Amino acid sequence: MTDPERRTRLLAGAAVTLRGLSDVLGSLGAVFAEAGHELYLVGGSVRDAVLGRLGGDLDFTTDARPDQVTALMASWADAQWDTGIAFGTVSARKGDATVEITTFRADSYDRVGRNPEVVFGDSLDDDLVRRDFTINAMAVRIGPDGAADFIDPLDGLTALLAGVIDTPATPQESFNDDPLRMLRAVRFVSQLGFRVAPRVFDAITAMSEQIDRITAERVRAELDKMILGEHPLEAIDVMVDTGLAERVLPEVPGMKLTIDEHHQHKDVYQHSLTVLRQAVDLEDGDPDLVLRWAALLHDIGKPATRRHEPGGGVSFHHHEVVGAKMVRRRMRALKYPKAVVDDVSQLVFLHLRFHGYGDGAWTDSAVRRYVTDAGPLLDRLHKLVRADCTTRNRRRARRLQENYDHLEHRIADLQAAEDLERVRPDLDGNAIMELLDLPPGPKVGQAWRYLKELRLDRGPLSRDEAEEALREWWAQQ
Repeated sequence: MTDPERRTRLLAGAAVTLRGLSDVLGSLGAVFAEAGHELYLVGGSVRDAVLGRLGGDLDFTTDARPDQVTALMASWADAQWDTGIAFGTVSARKGDATVEITTFRADSYDRVGRNPEVVFGDSLDDDLVRRDFTINAMAVRIGPDGAADFIDPLDGLTALLAGVIDTPATPQESFNDDPLRMLRAVRFVSQLGFRVAPRVFDAITAMSEQIDRITAERVRAELDKMILGEHPLEAIDVMVDTGLAERVLPEVPGMKLTIDEHHQHKDVYQHSLTVLRQAVDLEDGDPDLVLRWAALLHDIGKPATRRHEPGGGVSFHHHEVVGAKMVRRRMRALKYPKAVVDDVSQLVFLHLRFHGYGDGAWTDSAVRRYVTDAGPLLDRLHKLVRADCTTRNRRRARRLQENYDHLEHRIADLQAAEDLERVRPDLDGNAIMELLDLPPGPKVGQAWRYLKELRLDRGPLSRDEAEEALREWWAQQ
């Protein structure tokens, strides 16, 4: 199919998509037209309509000023809010659709942070040229009958057809205005499967240190969108190759120099990308943020623990312990929520434990501890351990998977018999205090922890067995 034919087909598909939203677009267009104002669907909404992936979040731009937009929305929307009013944006909900309407902008930047001096503009062209990428600088005029003219002064459709991420102005000018756009370019590689234009790649490489102007929270948001996209491996490669990763996630390029002792054909960086890809393949439904981060970062402790052994071997003893600490440090620096930090670091800490399983040599006690330590992360740990098998040796790969199948069967059998997900001591705190004639305090906690360890070692005990064991333990204290 020729480019003109593809162009025609994409625009026809976008028209069909937008006709499906005619109730929203038509009524909104009529409100603005009756008030004498222009209204355009713009940005990612147009891009996604052309790609056939438009959702219920719609972005518009208009010549109306924010107070005028607020007044116009009052009679049209089911609900509206103005959290972005300082930047000229009014948000509203109509049925299942959420709309953001922003007054034409012609901002200037101080090039110290990333927040612009908000200046409202008077033309659509001026608004489009200040946008991040040409694929986001297309517009569709919205009138009383819904979508009308397709407007593309910066040839964004050509870039879309080519799968190229490029900037309306020079990338140097664009990234100096807002360095976060460098990470947004990487994010679109992941979300769309596009490639960055050579001049954009070169500009990111030369200007990567400018990302230091951006707050950790903003960086984290873009990194999450990147890793949750459909093509995270390609995006990570771009981030590493341009040097951007060295500024925001240096542990990832740091793995490039480390040869994995189990997989001599790949360095740890490539191995980690493969584990990420295989973890994505094991996801049951929506992208799993915790699993994906754990898969990418599970071996970041190897550079710090690499040791050259006699005979030419290489070891990475306790890299899972060091790696878990590194994950905590990096994710805290990026201002991740505590729950995410805890979950990702715990998966990294536990990912190697299965390799002590051998051919089913673990005792029931060891299996119980594996399940208890994983807790609610057990399903993710199953996926991570399976994804971590990247050996080209088919016999070894089959043996590892069979061993893990065996472990999962043993876990299932013990769970059915003992309810492993809710392992508790066989006596509660009240029973402990009554038996040992203790008041509430630290000694009750010590006794409780002893009984829990006993429960993990021996499985469920009868009340008489638990009481006898507790008395013997107490007598030794």
